[in-house]
Amino acid sequence: MTFDHQTLAAIAKSYGLIYMMIVFVGSVIYACWPSNQSKFDRAAKSILREDDE
Repeated sequence: MTFDHQTLAAIAKSYGLIYMMIVFVGSVIYACWPSNQSKFDRAAKSILREDDE
């Protein structure tokens, strides 16, 4: 079985798409996980806090 450029490009595109979909779904699950809510709320409010130091 010989691999030419077209075959390797198609394989790379397919697996690249699958990889990026897995990363996207994983990041959405991480962002929506209930135990992370307090961490994200603290980070959102930290920019509004004034430090007098």
